[in-house]
Amino acid sequence: MDSSSSCPFCDQVVPSKELQRHANGHFEDEDNDDKQRQLARDFELAQQMALSSTPYDNDNQETIKLKGSLDSGKLSCERGALVKEKLNVDEKISSLIGLQNRSGFYKVEGGLMSLLRNCLELESSDSTSVVSGYVDHYQSIEFEDLGWGCGWRNIQMLCSHLIMQRPEARNVLFGGSGVVPDILSLQRWLEIAWKKGFDVHGAEHFNYKIYGRKNWIGATECAALLRSFGLQARIVDFGPKECEELYLSVPGSSSGAQMVNLIDANKRKTAKVNGPMDRFLVSKNDGVPQTGSSGHEKSKYSRSVLENKSTQKAKGHQVLVDWVWNYFSDGRICTYSHQHVNVSGKTPLFFQHDGHSRTIVGIQVKQQRNGMQQYNLLILDPAHSTKGIEKSLRENNGWQKLIKRGTHTLNKPQYQLCYIDSGIAAGADLELLKKIDSLFLEL
Repeated sequence: MDSSSSCPFCDQVVPSKELQRHANGHFEDEDNDDKQRQLARDFELAQQMALSSTPYDNDNQETIKLKGSLDSGKLSCERGALVKEKLNVDEKISSLIGLQNRSGFYKVEGGLMSLLRNCLELESSDSTSVVSGYVDHYQSIEFEDLGWGCGWRNIQMLCSHLIMQRPEARNVLFGGSGVVPDILSLQRWLEIAWKKGFDVHGAEHFNYKIYGRKNWIGATECAALLRSFGLQARIVDFGPKECEELYLSVPGSSSGAQMVNLIDANKRKTAKVNGPMDRFLVSKNDGVPQTGSSGHEKSKYSRSVLENKSTQKAKGHQVLVDWVWNYFSDGRICTYSHQHVNVSGKTPLFFQHDGHSRTIVGIQVKQQRNGMQQYNLLILDPAHSTKGIEKSLRENNGWQKLIKRGTHTLNKPQYQLCYIDSGIAAGADLELLKKIDSLFLEL
């Protein structure tokens, strides 16, 4: 006989296998009865206002008193609606913490990043690598998310690092559960972030609904989701010079008519936008890029990049590579008995471009005989098989083709990165994180 459980919302007893579906129903909009009752209350208030619409002056105290009473009642209703809305969000969070599912993935014995460090160490002594600490690889699965789920998989990779490497992040992420949720649960968390007011433009693009859908998401959705927990998620845009003069909005926003495809930016042609993969938010402040929603708060790392002369002089996509090198090598670096491999205290990077997203877990530089330096991004791709990556690393054979990406492979006109600064925002600082903006660097 199938077991039964009580719904945490309505206490109704349902079969255990139906509990999640039933509880998810409480996430939907208010039912028709509630809407009808609200309409009736509004209609009654409108009738009262109509009866008190007689012109009045300072001597008509009774009319003024009635009008003031109605206004107070209206304000009370508005306050009540706000309180109810907050309670609904809190209830959803409480329910989701208990009902969220841990994402399944292939766990590499000994850790995938440990295997990567070993292989990098076995390479020639004229190379230096800097990599993130712990990261699990989450691959897209056929018949589940293949072809559309790369953004969610990269969020999972980033969260696997945060939960293992940053205790303060582990305590706030996903209700302090200490697990990386599956895609459906992440979709619920993103809806809650939107409900709280994080990334309003993105929320409007999806009509505030993403659960159970196969929509592509990008770095801005990653930032909104993580910021809703107080994490200092930052976005960096790389693109052509004319990108500075454009504001790329999403369909439905006030500037939607200004949507321009950057590939055709020189021609100033408007183009149809297929989804958030083609949306990049940029900001301009008299040539001094800033990052972070607060406007007054710059990332410590962003300042160091702007002051780096080699980055300022770099051309083309080398700007992106230099940024990644400076990012991973800045701040705390430790070694794990490796001579040529350093472990950075920085988070992996959500690496976005048109059509796909991946996770950058480090970078390598090799000294060439001609005195030049060759850089390789170290990337985990959700499209690759975790078992295949593990096998190539354990055998030290073929892993370079799966993980290394040189500067010459960066052939897109624009890229976007998302990283996580240290610290947890709260109160007014958390409110400032709701608006997503970015640091812009010219390619």
